[in-house]
Amino acid sequence: MKLIMLTLRNFKGIKHFVLNAFGGNVNVYGDNATGKTTVFDGFNWLLFDKDSQNKKDFEIKTLDQNGQVLHNLEHEVEGVFEVNGSELVLKKVYSEKWTKKRGSVTQEFSGHTTDYYIDGVPVKKNEYTDKVSAIVDENIFKLLTSPAYFNEQIHWQDRRKTLLEICGDISDAEVIEANEKLKKLPEILKGRKIEDHRKVIAARRTEINKELERIPVRIDEANRSLPDISDLDAETISSEIKRLKEAVQDKQSEIIRVKNGGQVIEKQNLLRQLEGELLQLKNELRGQIDLQLNEKRRELNKSKESAFDIQGKISNCRKTIEKNKNAIQSIENELPALRSQWAEIDAKKFEYHDDCNCPTCGQSLPESKIEEAREKALAKFNQDKSEKLEKITATGKTKAAEIEKLKAENIELEEKFFSLGTQLADEEKVSVKLQDEMKDLQKQVEEASNSPAIIAKIKEIESVKSEIETLKANTLGSVQVIEDEISELEAYIDEYEAKKARLEQFDRTQKRIDELKQQEKELAKEFERLENELYLTEEFIRAKVSMLEERINSKFQYARFKLFDVQINGGVVECCETTYQGVPYSSGLNNAARINVGLDIINTLSEYYGFSAPIFIDNRESVTKLIETKGQQISLIVSEQDKELRVEVEGEWQIKTA
Repeated sequence: MKLIMLTLRNFKGIKHFVLNAFGGNVNVYGDNATGKTTVFDGFNWLLFDKDSQNKKDFEIKTLDQNGQVLHNLEHEVEGVFEVNGSELVLKKVYSEKWTKKRGSVTQEFSGHTTDYYIDGVPVKKNEYTDKVSAIVDENIFKLLTSPAYFNEQIHWQDRRKTLLEICGDISDAEVIEANEKLKKLPEILKGRKIEDHRKVIAARRTEINKELERIPVRIDEANRSLPDISDLDAETISSEIKRLKEAVQDKQSEIIRVKNGGQVIEKQNLLRQLEGELLQLKNELRGQIDLQLNEKRRELNKSKESAFDIQGKISNCRKTIEKNKNAIQSIENELPALRSQWAEIDAKKFEYHDDCNCPTCGQSLPESKIEEAREKALAKFNQDKSEKLEKITATGKTKAAEIEKLKAENIELEEKFFSLGTQLADEEKVSVKLQDEMKDLQKQVEEASNSPAIIAKIKEIESVKSEIETLKANTLGSVQVIEDEISELEAYIDEYEAKKARLEQFDRTQKRIDELKQQEKELAKEFERLENELYLTEEFIRAKVSMLEERINSKFQYARFKLFDVQINGGVVECCETTYQGVPYSSGLNNAARINVGLDIINTLSEYYGFSAPIFIDNRESVTKLIETKGQQISLIVSEQDKELRVEVEGEWQIKTA
């Protein structure tokens, strides 16, 4: 793509300016604030509605000396281009919209309109945008028209993505194959990508570090919680607990002997008998109802399964009917074409042009030969016509028969559909009935617990208990003395049990300390293994860095790219920094080098995308010599003596006023 001519009218303070480039390299001279960058803004706005800084919201209108907008002006940019050898004229006109409200004599400002033209013909915005997009993608175009765009206006991740797209990435397998140190890496990765495995390592290292920080604290806490057992002997404690418990058992046997009067035993036996009868009575009452409930549940589940099966059959019927209807409609849509084809063939008439001369000798043929040839031609015509009509008729009959078959099948399916609907309704009624019956049975379970027989049996049990308590009261004094002795023995047992607990706590705590120390060793060993894996992944990244940067840098004449950054801790992170002779573009590189590096990048991108475009080079005055580019160069040069824009085209020059 080449720029032939660019015209600005009332655009960002330029009243009228014509840049005649004639498709060649152009130098535009002007003092500061004379409109050099505005020319580039106009070029970008004409194509993409943005200025040279890729901003969509910028002031297009011309302002007066007080910074106020001059109204009722049309702001216009027109460009004449040569695209793939053909001329293309694009124009955009940005205007104010003034309307007069009902009842008012003055017009009021109500917004803006933009008119679009292609080769002088008014078009809609989407047609205009599609035309520009058909030439080249907007993002690619900007990469090819501004030396600063790649390095200054797109994110480093997008720059990196573009470079990898152009030069191709390097697979993990290629890197591993090229480095003997990395031969164990595939076994470590186990199918993971390097980045994913590094995340796993980082997460696990963080977790291990936290554990290693916590373990000494836990060990210290455990040591502080160790009880003092210097005065305790485990064997003595166990022996004393055993002796005291035997003494308690003897005292309890003595209480039983005191309490065991004849009447008390008799009443206790009666009490156990009555409690057994109560339990049996409850089981009998509930057991019958539970059997009925279980049977009803089985019936209900069976009914629900049947209903579900019927619903599935109904759904299948509905789908098949709909499928058949669609097939019928599809076939019926084909029939008119067949009829039309049949009528077209049937309407054809026999046409024959006599050839009265012999094709061999050129002499006139006898009348009988001419007639014989005509009859043969007629017979063949009739036969072909008949065969075609019969074939179409047969096809039509086949499709008609298929329609009838599908309709008959749908009638059967609809009858089955209604029958299944009736069956489903019946099953739902059965389910409702079973649920009601189950509710009634559950009520019977609740009522059974309050039946007269059960209440009477409970009263009988309470009466026997009362009689037993009365009998026991007479032996209460003797029993109390023995129970006091037992309490004293149990107090001694508690003291020895507490000592035993201290010993057990010591053993448990010491075991926990040993476990923590072993865990600390295992974590340290795992951390060392992870460090080795991390080293291998970093070695992989460093190898890939070298291979990838070498491949990418080979595509450029001046520009070099740093795609990875080695951190202080030895880690490697992705980046994308353009450099020239070791100097980073973002810091320390002079403007001339920046421009030539940008042009170098544009050359490579143009070759990759198979497209070149006009290149606008701002601040060109800082460069004594530009590198050659495939794209047309339009240099914007600060010149203090040029108070109006001056244009030089391939050695010639002309002045255009702003």
